[in-house]
Amino acid sequence: MNHPDYNSPAELKNELEKNGFSMQKKFGQNFLINENARKKIIDALDINDSSIVWEVGPGLGAMTNEILERGAELTVFEIDRGFISLIKEYFKEYEEKNKFSIIEGDVLKTWKNHLKQSQIPDRFFGNLPYNVAATIIADTIENNVRFDKCVFTVQKEVALRMTAKSGTNDYSSFSVLCQWAYDLQPLMDLNGNNFWPRPNVDSRSVIFTKKENFPCCENPKLFMKVMRSLFSSRRKTVRNNLQGYLTNNELTIKFLEDAQIDPMKRAEVLTLEEMLRLSDVINRGKK
Repeated sequence: MNHPDYNSPAELKNELEKNGFSMQKKFGQNFLINENARKKIIDALDINDSSIVWEVGPGLGAMTNEILERGAELTVFEIDRGFISLIKEYFKEYEEKNKFSIIEGDVLKTWKNHLKQSQIPDRFFGNLPYNVAATIIADTIENNVRFDKCVFTVQKEVALRMTAKSGTNDYSSFSVLCQWAYDLQPLMDLNGNNFWPRPNVDSRSVIFTKKENFPCCENPKLFMKVMRSLFSSRRKTVRNNLQGYLTNNELTIKFLEDAQIDPMKRAEVLTLEEMLRLSDVINRGKK
């Protein structure tokens, strides 16, 4: 089965209409129709014929095709049944060679079970809507699954949160989580003209590279709970937010003092190192 011209909105639209499908807004579906941008993104993924890759949301397979042509072994996660039926046909030859497979359904519900039957891939990739981006990145990190390299294209405002530094307005628990596990580097910005249908927001591609010296803490799950509690209300001090989590004022003050953190600070000015230190202090104090 011939692929549509991935650079032509008219041909993509025709392919969907011919097969009785339509774009699903609830899935955040937009096709990247800029061929040079697609190639640059896959170049950044840095794959070869021995790479094992996961892709979230392949759509009609524009990026999928680029990855497979470079010889990688690819698993895609797709929720749209219409797209699934088409890409099964488009990439049937690769599937027969065991270079391509599809995991059907919501990636947030399927990735863990699939991982039990396979291995952690080298690369993780996707053009992700905000809710999926934040959740899947957090979910993998929380489950101690880190990939050697990821390239995610997301709304620019989400990318800014990913890379935000302490003391800035975009700095959040999501920033801390991403930067805890990975070194982040913006790749390029993409305005709405690069996509079909044209979104009303700009996008940014971000490269995630697994940290070689992963900043350790004694209890990762506790760290994530503490870190989220610190950001639970941006207007409140770390003391007030942490007290809401610990439900003990005296312990809250003691833990902050032991961690050498000013209780009147707000979470957005704390560094990753300070939060990790506080988590370890709480972990020892709660035993």
